[in-house]
Amino acid sequence: MEFDLCASARQKMLLVAHRGVWGGNIPCNTIPAFERALDEGADMIEIDVDRTADGKLVIFHPGMEVPFLGFSERIGRMPWEFVRQLRYINIDNVPTQFGVCTLDEVLERFKGRCYINVDKFWTYPREISEAIRAHGMQDQILVKAPPKEDLLGIVETYCADMPYMAIIRDEAELERVRGRKLRFVGSEVLFTDDTAHVASREFIDACHARGELVWCNSIVYNYRSVIAGGRNDDRAVMGDAEGSWGWIADRGFDLMQTDWVLAAATFLRDTNRRYRK
Repeated sequence: MEFDLCASARQKMLLVAHRGVWGGNIPCNTIPAFERALDEGADMIEIDVDRTADGKLVIFHPGMEVPFLGFSERIGRMPWEFVRQLRYINIDNVPTQFGVCTLDEVLERFKGRCYINVDKFWTYPREISEAIRAHGMQDQILVKAPPKEDLLGIVETYCADMPYMAIIRDEAELERVRGRKLRFVGSEVLFTDDTAHVASREFIDACHARGELVWCNSIVYNYRSVIAGGRNDDRAVMGDAEGSWGWIADRGFDLMQTDWVLAAATFLRDTNRRYRK
C-alpha cells in the first residue's frame, strides 16, 4: 500500500480513530482497539506514546495511570520489566487481560495498513523518529504540533521527512510555518465557535487551492474545552449527526477525528459524503 496523505484525502474523507475504538473490556491505546478501528472503517489511528524509566517507548497516554491501570505511580518512573506486567482496567474497575504494548509492536503490527498519528511526539522526538525510521514508515506517519518556534525546530530536526500538520486556532499562526524545512501537509484547526475563520469554507477552500489539508476534531476530550464549535460526537450520537458529522463533511474538512468510527463511517456513507465525487 502506498501512503500519500494528500492523495488519500482526495479520494474520501479520512476518519481518524482517537486511541482506537474501545469500550466494554477493550481498553484504548491497545492493539485490539486499533484493530477494531480499522474494522470499523478508520483510515488513521491516533496513538499516545510514553517512555519507561529505562527508555522503552510504550503506547500509553501520559498521566492516565490511575484511571487506565488503577496504579498511582507514573510509567516514566518504572522499568519496562515492571510495566509489562501491568494490566489495563475496564470501565467497571476490573483488570483486563490487556497490558501496555510497545511502540515497536504497534508500528510493526500496522506497517502498510493505515496512517498513524503519533500524538505529542515532541515529548520524545529523537527516540520516536528513530523508531519510525527503523520500521521504514515515514510516509505512513503524521506528526502534528502547534507552530511555535521551539516545536517547529523539533519537527525540522527530527521529523522533516514526515508529513506535518500545524495545530492552529488562527490563520495568522501559519505564517510561522512558511519557509521552514518541513513536509507541511495542512492544519488541524480548533475553534470555539463554528463561525471562526478557520472553520469557514473560505479558509478551507484556500487551503485546498494550495494543496493543503484541513483536519477537524469531533471528539469531546473535555466538554468545557470546545474545539469544534459544538459540532461534535456527542451531538451526533444523541440524534443530530447532520448538525455534527454532516456539517464537518459539508464544510470540506479532509480528516475528522472521532471516538465513534463505525457510526460516523456509516452516516457518511449513507448520506453520500464519505467518498469524493
